[in-house]
Amino acid sequence: MQFKTSYLLLVFGLLLLVSCQDYDEFQNDPNRTTQANPGLLLTNIEVSTLNSIDLNASMASRHLVNVNLVEDSQYYGWDRASFGFYNTLRQVKKMEEEAVNFQNQNFTAIARFFEAFIYEQITRQFGDIPQSEAMLAESGNFQPVYDPQEQVYLRIFELLEEANSLLEVTGPAINGDVVFNNDLLKWKKFINSFHLRVLMSLSVREDDPNLNLPSRFNTIYSNAGVYPIMESTDDNAFYSYSEETGNVYPFWRNASITTSYILEETFVERLKTFSDPRLFEMASPDSNSSDDDPLSFDSYSGLLGSAPLNANVARLTSGEGSSLNSRYVEDAEAEVNLSLGFAELNFILAEAAHRNWIPADADGFYEAGIRASMDYYDIDANLVDNYLAQPIITYQTSTGLEQILTQKHTAMFLNSGWEPFYDNRRTGFPEFNVDGGGIINEEGVPKRWMYPFSEINQNVDNLQQAIQRQFPLGDNVNAVMWSIQN
Repeated sequence: MQFKTSYLLLVFGLLLLVSCQDYDEFQNDPNRTTQANPGLLLTNIEVSTLNSIDLNASMASRHLVNVNLVEDSQYYGWDRASFGFYNTLRQVKKMEEEAVNFQNQNFTAIARFFEAFIYEQITRQFGDIPQSEAMLAESGNFQPVYDPQEQVYLRIFELLEEANSLLEVTGPAINGDVVFNNDLLKWKKFINSFHLRVLMSLSVREDDPNLNLPSRFNTIYSNAGVYPIMESTDDNAFYSYSEETGNVYPFWRNASITTSYILEETFVERLKTFSDPRLFEMASPDSNSSDDDPLSFDSYSGLLGSAPLNANVARLTSGEGSSLNSRYVEDAEAEVNLSLGFAELNFILAEAAHRNWIPADADGFYEAGIRASMDYYDIDANLVDNYLAQPIITYQTSTGLEQILTQKHTAMFLNSGWEPFYDNRRTGFPEFNVDGGGIINEEGVPKRWMYPFSEINQNVDNLQQAIQRQFPLGDNVNAVMWSIQN
């Protein structure tokens, strides 16, 4: 009996000892890592965030027309969008946490950049958005307040300043980088060039003393040692496609692309008027053309983006309408996915000079932007010189803003995402035709997207406050957000 009692006491003691151990010790598998290399997150963040090939954007921006469906993006019939970018922002925050664990400040810098990039994407769609309380779900805040758009942009400026100052060109390497392959100087140029894009996107508010846009812009432009920016097309921000890696161009072997999408008429007619050789790289001759001379501008035509679907189908049946160049579906590496390029930067600088934000001549940047865009298509240098020599192309101060934005629009064909649409919303250039009889929105080109249904279900009080603060007539696509109010 004494032996049994001693045995039971021993077993009880062992159980008590085990029960006193931290419960978390039993949750951690010693054979599994509890940390993730930030490079594993970076690749997906880059590919998902910087994807700039968007057919909806191309239709809304009057580059392409769909002849199979009545697309909301083409006929401006959209209403709500989602807050999907916040999911990517969670990955960015996780990458920033892991950057601290790995003691790699350059990952922290890039995380700050992507945070700024994503917030800009979201606020341009809606207006006021959750920002200061957006990433506090882990602490129990599932109903974040909406920050006024001006405060959102001021925070974006701060994030971009932090990204530039934190990034050490000679510092620790980053892995998983499919954009610049660990070229940290190119990253720094990208960050600051993007900063200039954001500043110019707010040009309507150039007199706002809180934003101080001209001064901010000139500070970056005039201090290359602190704020390096893109210097050539070699600095373009893009990622490549390849059949070997299985990451192929999105339209590759998709025959429906060349049968469903036709170049938009006003876009094609402009290229023909300008004798623009880029047309031959973008499009195929229409069905009425002669096979004898595919490089004749007479062989190309477009369909009107604002015309009813049946009217465009009838014109297509009669032989009108140039489809996309066959290379887009036949070549797995047809083009790179260009997010922000040297051409765009030059047009931004040209506009800044035109607006007297920087002490420079707009015509030099205007020409450099055209040359960089031609280089993107590998256009022969003699053809480029001939193009620039045309009086209709020569920069004129009186029409300078329209010329800059029109050339910028051409340079952004099937790249740069929604930038050409937002440029038109901001400046009115180039003009988007809405008189064809098929436009769904009674007021023409919408100014924004309505807030997502998920916010009505989950965060309605804060949502309603934001709507009332911005839009007295309610949440609708024609409401004018703060950033584009005159």
